[in-house]
Amino acid sequence: MKLLHVRVQRFDPKTDKDPHFESYTVSVNDGARVLHVLHAIHDTIDPTLAYRYCCSSGQCGSCAVRVNGEPVLACMEEAQDGITIAPLNLPVKQDLVVNLLPKIEQIASLKPAAAGESKFPTKEQIDTIKPLRDCIECLACVSVCPAMDVTKFLGPTAMRQEMRLALDPRDTGDRVPDAIRDGLFNCTSCQACYTTCPKKIKIPGKAIEKLRALANQRGFTLPRHREVAALIKETGRSVTRTTPTFMELVGERIEPNGPAKATVGFFVGCMYNMRQQQSALDAIEVLKRNGIRVIIPHDQICCGSPLIRTGQLAITDSLRQRNIDAFQSRGIDTVMTMCAGCGSTLKNDYVTPFEVLDINQVLTKYGIEPPARLPIKATYHDPCHLMRGQDVKDEPRQLIRQVVDLVEMPSICCGSGGGVKSGVPEEAAALGKRRGDEIKKTGADLVITSCPFCEFHIASHTDKPVKNIATVLLEGYREKDRLAEKRKE
Repeated sequence: MKLLHVRVQRFDPKTDKDPHFESYTVSVNDGARVLHVLHAIHDTIDPTLAYRYCCSSGQCGSCAVRVNGEPVLACMEEAQDGITIAPLNLPVKQDLVVNLLPKIEQIASLKPAAAGESKFPTKEQIDTIKPLRDCIECLACVSVCPAMDVTKFLGPTAMRQEMRLALDPRDTGDRVPDAIRDGLFNCTSCQACYTTCPKKIKIPGKAIEKLRALANQRGFTLPRHREVAALIKETGRSVTRTTPTFMELVGERIEPNGPAKATVGFFVGCMYNMRQQQSALDAIEVLKRNGIRVIIPHDQICCGSPLIRTGQLAITDSLRQRNIDAFQSRGIDTVMTMCAGCGSTLKNDYVTPFEVLDINQVLTKYGIEPPARLPIKATYHDPCHLMRGQDVKDEPRQLIRQVVDLVEMPSICCGSGGGVKSGVPEEAAALGKRRGDEIKKTGADLVITSCPFCEFHIASHTDKPVKNIATVLLEGYREKDRLAEKRKE
């Protein structure tokens, strides 16, 4: 047995003006789950505590709550000392019990054919449907969806069901127009639904992007998305050239300042090549200083992410092959990305003969020379396609803390992904404002991120400077060099 101290959010709309937290100390067995803690509070301390549970084995979804801000199934999450337990971000009926019914009622149901006309699915169709059929309707995904906070998007589980029915030959509904009506193009591809889902259903990739591909086949793709696809087909890039590109400014092979610790191929990406060249140039200086040889194949092109996210798949196979050939032909076994979206695409949508690492992974793997510390308080924005798409969360922080003081803020989507910034700009602006509000709360002097789209979008929603991690590290090195020169005087 062990003692655990926990905080639980309490709220009864009938008697309370606002939610509040109460602290409890309970005795539970080693390995106890959060649900066991709630049982102990209810049975030994306060029988008025309201919470849901049913199967106690992770199959019904009824016990979903937030633990330290993250949605979990109470019956599956191991209880730790000092945790905070709160309801999902849904209307609260009492304490940890939320009103699930309005959202569940919006989930589409099968429209069967007339008697004798139904077609039974083949084994292949059943296997395709199966990954979408595991939903337990806990609505954890709905509680974390940023698009649902600012639009009328029905949310990830509604989209999952639309795709599940679109694949089922027994269903007679027309699911693509239904999905568009319900906000198909409002998803930012932030992956919060997938990482939160207790059944790990890949809703963005397995449902939303597939529905967008079906929509594209029927001519429903948003006009701005079609423009981007035409540009990629014509130029190999998703943005236009306005100034000399990064690859026009550098050679194919860049040697480090000293002995080489490693060699990486650099997949530059469209934004760093065409629009935010200085961030990429800063990264090269940091890599050179830390013994990383960089090979930059100049025949690389767009990774295809803007097309995959928006369901425009006609040329994505050729883009993949051209990029793989560009690096493989040079004998490169490690490809480095700076763009979170490119990195996530190469890792999750490609099958590569080489390893793909984000620049933060490269620098932490091989170690960096300590920079001078700058007298700055900074906050860090986690790019969705880096934190959730690549599971890279700690490495950027390890680098940032070496050069500035870091103050954390909630890891929420800025609104720049999934084609939303180009296709649904008002939604992107609303999410950008929300990100700006969180930045303001931190009191930070500087915003740091590691994605060109986040860097570009957030800059228009905060009065603080927004910089890439590589740029901040380079500023630390320049300050170190300045101090060294000053000591010589």
